[in-house]
Amino acid sequence: MSTRIEIDHRRPAALKGAVRHPEKVHRPDNPIQRKPAWIRVKAPTHPVYHETRSLMRENRLVTVCEEAACPNIGECWSQRHATMMIMGETCTRACSFCNVATGVPRPLEPDEPQRVADAVAKLGLNHVVITSVDRDDLPDGGAEHFARTIRAIRAAAPGTTIEVLTPDFLRKEGALEVVVEARPDVFNHNLETVPKLYPTVRPGARYYHSLRLLDRVKQLSPSIFTKSGLMVGLGETRIEVLQVMDDLRSAEVDFLTIGQYLQPTVKHAAVDRFVTPEEFEDYARMARSKGFLLVSATPLTRSSYHADRDFAALRAVRNAQLAAPGAHPA
Repeated sequence: MSTRIEIDHRRPAALKGAVRHPEKVHRPDNPIQRKPAWIRVKAPTHPVYHETRSLMRENRLVTVCEEAACPNIGECWSQRHATMMIMGETCTRACSFCNVATGVPRPLEPDEPQRVADAVAKLGLNHVVITSVDRDDLPDGGAEHFARTIRAIRAAAPGTTIEVLTPDFLRKEGALEVVVEARPDVFNHNLETVPKLYPTVRPGARYYHSLRLLDRVKQLSPSIFTKSGLMVGLGETRIEVLQVMDDLRSAEVDFLTIGQYLQPTVKHAAVDRFVTPEEFEDYARMARSKGFLLVSATPLTRSSYHADRDFAALRAVRNAQLAAPGAHPA
C-alpha cells in the first residue's frame, strides 16, 4: 500500500472552549474571497474516503488534512493518503497564514515515536511524511523526538521511506544535526513566502536562517533529498518568487512545491490574489530550467501532496543522472 499519514495524538476534550488563535482575536477581519473555478473541488463521496476516515477514528488519529481544511482531502483520502504530526497540536508560533492552534503545548509523550512506528507497520506504508508543530519551548525544538520517531519506523517498517517536514529549529544549536543523523530519506522545510513578507506572514521565523537550514542538510548528508515549499497569492511578485528559486538552488534544494495560499478564517492573512493555472505552469517551467530535480506547481499543490509518488520520481531522476556517462555519486 502506498500511503502517507499525518498523525496528531490530540485529546479533543482538552481543547473544548479554548480559543484556537488567541493572538488573532483582536485583529480586524479580512473578508474571505470567493474562490475561482480552478480551485473548487468536489465534496468527497468515494467509499474509500469514508473507510480512511473511519480508520483514523478507530486508531484515535487526528489529521492535519482536517485541521487545515485541505482542499485535497477528498482525493487523498480516497487513495488512503492522509499526511503524521508529532509533538502535539499546539504551536508556539503565530504565523498569520496557518490554521494550527497557537498556545502553550503539553509535554511530549515518550511513547509517541513507537506508537507512530506501530501505525506505519500496521498500515503497510511505502512512504510516510512526519511533520510537527513548532516547539520553541523545548531545548532542542523537538529534534530528538523526530530522530526517535525515524529510528522507531526504521525498526518497525524497514521498507518504508521517510520524509520529514521540520520546523526551523531557530536558536536550537545542534538540533538539525540530530535529525539528519537519523537519516530521513527526504528533508523538507518550507520557506513559505518571499523575504519581504516574513514580518507579517511568518514573523517568528527568519528567511535566511531557513535557507541556511536547507543548505546545511546538504553539507551534512548530500544523499538526502531536500525539499521546500512556497505559497503564492500573498502579495509577492513574480521576480521575488524567481529570486527565492535561485536562493533554493544555491542551497542545492532538489524539490520545490508551489501552491495557492487559501485563507483559513477572517482573522488570518488576506488573499492578495488568486494566481492563475497559467502562471503556475510558468513557475514550474522556470523552476525546472533552474535545475530542480522535481517541481510541483499548481493551485492545489500542498507540501505533502502526492509525496509518495514524488519520492519515487525524485529517486528515478537521481538514478538516471548517476547512470549518465561521467556522473559522480553525491
